[in-house]
Amino acid sequence: MEIEAFLLCDCATDTQGKLNVLGAFDRIFTNHVPFIYPACTIAARIRFSKIEEGVHRIKINVIDADGRQIGPKVENNITVRISEGEDSSVANLILNIQRMKLEHYGDYRVDLAIDGRGEASAPLKVREVPKRPS
Repeated sequence: MEIEAFLLCDCATDTQGKLNVLGAFDRIFTNHVPFIYPACTIAARIRFSKIEEGVHRIKINVIDADGRQIGPKVENNITVRISEGEDSSVANLILNIQRMKLEHYGDYRVDLAIDGRGEASAPLKVREVPKRPS
């Protein structure tokens, strides 16, 4: 298995197997915390080889620097099927998150586990808007 993309972004779609991503980011600037981020998307593109065909358990967590869950905890199964004559297949995963509450400035991360093993992590840094010089 190969993680071809794992991103936090403004939005994503899957159109006939194409993963379309808009506005990938890893930091948010705000004047205050707690802060409610209105909407974002976690997007992943995972390539599975012929030998990995079958059911796989997917788990996605959004956690803060202290390891606390702050976003939706997603657990689901995907079934990978490889077409005749092909040696691999791609699964595009899209998770839309509404009104994610960020309690404090600091480092967060989005983790992806497949079949109980950590496969990818995307950083999210929440920073105070820099003060403008007087």
